[in-house]
Amino acid sequence: MENAVRKLFERYESFFNQSLEGNSDMDEVASLYASHFIAASPAGVMTGKNDDQLKQVMAQGYAHYRAIGTKGMRIRHIRLSPIDEYHCVAHVSWTATYARKDQKDTTIDFDVHYLVQKLNGEAKVFGWVSGDEQALLKQHGIV
Repeated sequence: MENAVRKLFERYESFFNQSLEGNSDMDEVASLYASHFIAASPAGVMTGKNDDQLKQVMAQGYAHYRAIGTKGMRIRHIRLSPIDEYHCVAHVSWTATYARKDQKDTTIDFDVHYLVQKLNGEAKVFGWVSGDEQALLKQHGIV
């Protein structure tokens, strides 16, 4: 499980950074996710389907990140909490770097907790729990 999850998030980090450079392949990005997923944050809980609408929303999200000056996302640490032989929670600590006009770059550390399922040797995200991203960005003067 651990090797499959680490490979999943190496790909996740790589695809995210490629998308920040404008070199995104939404089919590759969507391949990180299960056919359906759940997400929770202070904004609420939502469910979704891995389809063309997800790819469109993700492309818009990456465009937004580029527009606010996001230069890169880096994984600092991954810790797994096994649930059973097929599922775990991957606690991923990220560092985001933002370009700032007339200031040095700003880095923000944050955590996201991903629900991961491993079937047929392949790990995919089927959910995540995150904090208040907008409040964190406002606190650091990004938005």
